[in-house]
Amino acid sequence: QVQLVESGGGLVQAGNSLRLSCAAAGGTFSTLTLGWFRQAPGKGREFVAGVNTWHRRSAYFADSMRGHFATFRDDDKNTVYLYIDSLKPEDTAVYYCAADDNGNSQSQFAGDFEYWGQGTRVIVSS
Repeated sequence: QVQLVESGGGLVQAGNSLRLSCAAAGGTFSTLTLGWFRQAPGKGREFVAGVNTWHRRSAYFADSMRGHFATFRDDDKNTVYLYIDSLKPEDTAVYYCAADDNGNSQSQFAGDFEYWGQGTRVIVSS
């Protein structure tokens, strides 16, 4: 069983950048595909970015998120990070970290991720 805990959210001004963290416990972190999702008020959960276990730990992104987000995993610290650049009010959402036992996945489907954190809320003021 993998436990995930997100941190780093809060109230930020538009135009700033933000780094979210997700620390994992349990399981074998280095074998997991890790993903970030977000849910804006009144909307469904959407995929943002993921990083699997392939060589160089390449990240993959939802097309609409490319260029605005970056993600990086540190297997030594059992932590994955999400960087959000040039925040906009429409980035306001609860951001969730998720993990998939399939380390070779490039899935953007929430149902493929077995483990979820509680989320961290990001509010972007204009």
